Parts: sequence; C-alpha cells; structure tokens
Amino acid sequence: MRVFIIAAITADGFIGRHSLHGSDWTSREDKKLFVRLTKEAGVMVMGSHTFATINRALPGRRNIVLTSRPDVIQIEGVEATNDAPAELVARLEKESTAALAVCGGASVYAQFMEAGLVDELYLTVEPLLFGKGVPLFSGELDAKLTLLDTEQINDNSILLHYAVQHDRER
Repeated sequence: MRVFIIAAITADGFIGRHSLHGSDWTSREDKKLFVRLTKEAGVMVMGSHTFATINRALPGRRNIVLTSRPDVIQIEGVEATNDAPAELVARLEKESTAALAVCGGASVYAQFMEAGLVDELYLTVEPLLFGKGVPLFSGELDAKLTLLDTEQINDNSILLHYAVQHDRER
C-alpha cells in the first residue's frame, strides 16, 4: 500500500498559525491538488485537530480520524480510530486498500514518519511567512528524501514531490 503525506506549508515551514488554523490561507491550486490526490488515494487519515477545522466528511473518499477518543466523533461518513499508525496501515492493507493519504496535522505526520510508513510527501510551498506556528512535524525526525518532481502550480506556489528513502522494507 502506498502511504503519502500531503501538506501545504508556508515558505518558513509552518502548516498553520495554531492547531485549529484551517486551510483558508492556501491557494486554490493547492486545494484542487488536495482533492485530486486524496480522491485518487481513496482513503485519507487526519488527526482530530485537523478534522476540527473541517468537521465533516469529505466526499468521494473514506475519511478516517486518528484520535485518542474515537467515541467523541459521531459524524456520518467519518470513521474515528485510536489505532496506532502501523495497526491502521496493516488493517487497511488487509482490506486491499491501494493508497492512504495522510492529511495532518504535525503529530499525525510525525507518527507516520516515525513508524517508517510514509513512501512519499507532497508539499505545496505557499508564498507566506507566519514567523511562528505549527511546524510540519512535531518532534525529532531523521529521514532522507529524494526529490521526484517539482511543479509550479501557480505564479507563486510550488509543489515538491519527494520519495522517502527507507533503509529497510516494511
């Protein structure tokens, strides 16, 4: 199963001003990319704070929220789980899921990276500076990436597509 992170970041590396800051600052082109890639994956996972910024199921894909309190999320079309990332990926693989889009936030991104589950990253760099805020990853990581592609998606925003180098097979 292909697992990828999709995120929009500011030029100084933040995914939001605070944990409940939505995606209202990202470009129209980034939003279209998000819809396309998550629908192609068919399954997406995000943390509870990221989910709180949209608070509804996104159509055309399976919506999974990773949370310590899955009983709290009772929204039609949304599956809440407290599975560890490796358990979630194993369960989805048993269900013959082809791809999983990891959609944030920083803690969820870090958990999937730390578990060695991420194959690729799609990072849209938006022409903004927050100065401080929520970084792309919470915690310390040691990962090497290979640049697969760059694409200028509008006059001021760039998509960076990376593969994660794995020292071992999952």
